[in-house]
Amino acid sequence: MLTIWGRLNSRNVKKVAWFAEEAGLAYVRHDVGGTFGMDAAYLAKNPNALVPTIEDDEVVLWESNAILRYLAGRYAPDRYWPADPARRALADRWMDWQIDYAEAQRDAFLNLIRRPADQRDPEAIERSAAACARKMAVLDAHLGGSPWLSGDDFGIGDVPMGVYAHTWFTLPIQRPDLPSLAAWYARLQARDGYASQVMIPLT
Repeated sequence: MLTIWGRLNSRNVKKVAWFAEEAGLAYVRHDVGGTFGMDAAYLAKNPNALVPTIEDDEVVLWESNAILRYLAGRYAPDRYWPADPARRALADRWMDWQIDYAEAQRDAFLNLIRRPADQRDPEAIERSAAACARKMAVLDAHLGGSPWLSGDDFGIGDVPMGVYAHTWFTLPIQRPDLPSLAAWYARLQARDGYASQVMIPLT
């Protein structure tokens, strides 16, 4: 059985747990990281001291987007990992794009969610929110011509930014009106795995 190591309030862990639900995989998840800490046994699996890590038979793997690609390729290639390299790359690019977006969102998230009000940096929050808005406008423009980041159907390319979109729509920041992005987010919210694994309180 697939084992996922990592606390669910980590956006990177959410990606993996949500995708496991989408793919119908049997799995168990153990809380690791943050207030749960990491023991020597975990650090032997992941020397980076980050989450998530998975164990799947003999495979031990870390880095959330690499895990998504592995799970899609091994367990649901027809649905989530197309044989055509061009089709696969069109979705895959948004997984790498999310890494840069995460940096844009970082200061707003840390200040508004993980710091007491008297320790927040309003200028950093404003810069972060503005950077997020610029990048989300790129996403909105793409979604104006495609219902999903993966093409005509939901796919692996929607997962990383789907997690970060929930944070963006939940943070108490100014957001521009991006109708295609909002419609995509509504479609994500209707998915059972997204509701159970991603749409939890930000902590």
